[in-house]
Amino acid sequence: MGIPVKLDIFDGPLDLLLHLIEKNKIDIFDIPIISITEQYMDIIGKMEKRDMDIMSEFLVMAATLLKIKSKMLLPARENENGEEEDPREELVERLLEYKKYKYAALSLKNMQIDAAKHFFREKNLPEGVESYKEVIDTKKLLSDVTLYRLQIIFNSIIKKQIDKTDPVRSNFGQIKKETVSLEERIHYIEEYAKLHNKFNFKTMLGYNTGKTMVIVTFLGILELMKAGKLKIEQESIFDDIWISKVY
Repeated sequence: MGIPVKLDIFDGPLDLLLHLIEKNKIDIFDIPIISITEQYMDIIGKMEKRDMDIMSEFLVMAATLLKIKSKMLLPARENENGEEEDPREELVERLLEYKKYKYAALSLKNMQIDAAKHFFREKNLPEGVESYKEVIDTKKLLSDVTLYRLQIIFNSIIKKQIDKTDPVRSNFGQIKKETVSLEERIHYIEEYAKLHNKFNFKTMLGYNTGKTMVIVTFLGILELMKAGKLKIEQESIFDDIWISKVY
């Protein structure tokens, strides 16, 4: 007797391929297409051919595997980037997508099974208890409330909020990305140099300057030096950097 087409572990051609990959402990990104094709063809050859609609899916995959197998025997083709194309790439993507949805379905099935094991008690409250609503006298409730008591309550709430605050992380400032264009900075330096024949690097930067701005400004000065438009002077290592315009 042949093997039925639709089994618990072979729910379609992709499921059969995934089973063979896991059975042989194969890396899904490096499928030995020749051996997998042989095993696949051997299994579908033993299947019963009652439902041709289902069987046709397996035969289409068999043809795909044979096509990939033949491409792997030929010299590798290169894509637009000059990289070798892998004939297995599309198949791997389909297997990964199928595997993701398969395990998601199994997870949902397990949740359904677990949910079936839970039983809830039927509602059996007496009508009087269920329909009872407590009458709240707001005037009586607030009769002894004073501004002093409200102040105490407010202070206790504020204290709880302060206690929740991380003393270290709360003092961290926001990290802001500096958008600095080298081209724009070079133009700024040139304009600054026209107004100040000789100037200090720190003075030109100004206060509250971020690290990115310092780096881009320094690169801009180097570019202008290379172009012969600026000259840098520094007497010793830790002295100020003086920049002067070249005429």
